[in-house]
Amino acid sequence: MKSPSFSSLFYFLLLSSALSAASSATVNGKDYIQCLTTQFTNSASMIKVIYTPHNSSFTSVLNFSIQNLRFALPSLPKPSFIITPVDESQIQSVLSCSKEHGFQVRIRCGGHDFEGLSYISKVSFVLIDMINLRKIDIDAQNGTAWVEGGANLGELYYRIAEKSGIYAFPGGVWGTVGVGGLISGGGYGPLIRKYGLAADNVIDVRFMDSNGNIYDRTSIGEDVFWAIRGGIASNFGIILAWKLKLVRVPKTVTVFAVQRTLEQNATKLVHKWQSVAPRFDRDLYVRIQLLAVTQGGKRTIRVSFESLFLGRADRLLSIMKKSFPELGLVKKDCREMIWGKAAVFFAGNAAFPNGESLEILLNRTAPPKLYYKAKSDYVKVPIPVKGLEGIWKRFFQLEDGAANILMTPYGGKMDEYSESALPFPHRAGNLYMLYIGITWDANTTVGTQNRRLDWLRKLYSYMGSYVSKNPRAAYINYNDLDIGVGTSYKEASVWGTRYFKNNFKRLVQIKTMIDPNNFFKHEQSIPVLPSKKFN
Repeated sequence: MKSPSFSSLFYFLLLSSALSAASSATVNGKDYIQCLTTQFTNSASMIKVIYTPHNSSFTSVLNFSIQNLRFALPSLPKPSFIITPVDESQIQSVLSCSKEHGFQVRIRCGGHDFEGLSYISKVSFVLIDMINLRKIDIDAQNGTAWVEGGANLGELYYRIAEKSGIYAFPGGVWGTVGVGGLISGGGYGPLIRKYGLAADNVIDVRFMDSNGNIYDRTSIGEDVFWAIRGGIASNFGIILAWKLKLVRVPKTVTVFAVQRTLEQNATKLVHKWQSVAPRFDRDLYVRIQLLAVTQGGKRTIRVSFESLFLGRADRLLSIMKKSFPELGLVKKDCREMIWGKAAVFFAGNAAFPNGESLEILLNRTAPPKLYYKAKSDYVKVPIPVKGLEGIWKRFFQLEDGAANILMTPYGGKMDEYSESALPFPHRAGNLYMLYIGITWDANTTVGTQNRRLDWLRKLYSYMGSYVSKNPRAAYINYNDLDIGVGTSYKEASVWGTRYFKNNFKRLVQIKTMIDPNNFFKHEQSIPVLPSKKFN
């Protein structure tokens, strides 16, 4: 270990002064800072990347990337330190010092963790916020991109559109979602039926283990490379950068968003959609978003059919007339645009329907932040009309807009993959994925919040008759602590098989190999086991 320089000591004293009023809950705080001081190669950057609870910027830095406001409450546990590294060597120092001084580590990319596990813990921990590591290098000639772990989807989409009009990437719709986290859980979006998951389109990686060693795909081996693309990479280490395979799209694509209510035969349309949407031409993606509204003094269900089509409107209308004429799509419903504008159209659940300026994709605060809780399901057999009507009935128990359902069609490319191709197992045989969520705002009373949470869990119970079984599957990027927590293999198997099915055991084996001391852990992390358990 090198001897601290004068400048190192100066910054150590500055940071130590911020700890002078620290409570006993801060484990070895000053020793930890001193450890970083001796290891950081650029001492002058320390004051810019290390935040303690007594730093005036601590709360704003912590809250900036908290996308679920449930976890921004002052009463919730906070990290002992936030580190916003500007280079990989600083991450290595944080890992080394955290091990030495007994801190757990959490890694945050975009901050869309549904249960806040990337930045909330009851134990003393250090938050590594990757926000400063978001370089994107687009190689339009070869159709690839290197993307650092702290970049978000909006930034990636903008850089792709900036360099090329014929390439895209099959990621999600929320621009503020971190690329590092999205891919590590699978990741899907409007290109899912044409090109599969985001994780299906990764060709290399820069990955750091708990000891600070850095690997690429070749040196890390195919087992770990498999695990980090769908098995949540932060179970195993830290994604420094992904190398992505960009996908081809036409210069002109078409989008539409049409709405129908119960009075406009929405129930029959949803029922029909379940059978036809997974069988559409692969160039066509039509998802459903529904919620309860009041129109003309009467409550109803409003169903939005939102689509991306890889081609021009005339061909889209021909396909829809043949496959789903009941929707009554007409040309005035359709808008032709470049793929980059379509990414804006879908950003934040079609929050920008006019395909506003591409610069919106670079705005990390443009999509609204919400208080929310959500659950996921997979549907293999169409829900009958009676079942749909039961959902509508339950929606009318809540206030307008308090809950919503998203139905994402599968089929197409997704049917070509086996369940074990990646840790993400939800492939052939699934018609669509369900997202069921509730929201509230800062003025919502605790009583109303609890009532909505109770409603969500009751609706989830009701849906059990109509979704996948044995196990009832769930999507890991929509993590849900209601389905189980725990660090032992037995405890983790309860939720692990629901997220990963038969891939769970292989993930445990790989975890035990790459992180045998279980340094990277949280309430729903992949556990480690003695090797004898696998015999």
